[in-house]
This record gives sequence, structure tokens and C-alpha cells, in this order.
Amino acid sequence: MNNAELAERIAETNELTKADARKIVDAVFAAIADAVAAGDEVALNGFGKFKVKDSAAREGRNPSTGETIQIAASKKLGFTPAKAVKDRLNG
Repeated sequence: MNNAELAERIAETNELTKADARKIVDAVFAAIADAVAAGDEVALNGFGKFKVKDSAAREGRNPSTGETIQIAASKKLGFTPAKAVKDRLNG
């Protein structure tokens, strides 16, 4: 499912136009992105948590040359599903 399909489903179930539903979907994703970029955890009850995780600098290898390279520290976005979502996946 992509953004347009999600917006279409929301429009159908909530009697909205597709354009209005798309604005809502885009606003929700923007709010989540802004919050995690600021270092906040986003917890959506019944769905899961989005949380920023730090990845330390490390050594790696260039696969084509075998040369050792330094991989810089970075931040990753992690998602932990809620129990209800896990149960639906495995039920």
C-alpha cells in the first residue's frame, strides 16, 4: 500500500474527498518525521512506536576492492509494532 492507496481507503471509510484524505495522510507523515527528527519517540496506541536509534561509527569493507573503509556514525529510524499488530500478523 502506498500513500495514494492509503488516502483512498481513508477517503472511502470517512466520507472525504481523495484530495482531503491525501492532505491528512501527508500531514500525519510530516508530523511523525518532524517529531523523530527532533529526537522524540512517536507512540501510536494499538499500532507501535517510532524511535531514533544511534548507529556507532565502524569499520567496513568495500565489496569490490576489499579495501577497509570507515563508516560514519548515523541515526536510524526504528519501529516496534504494538502487541495488537503482532497478533494480527501471526494470528
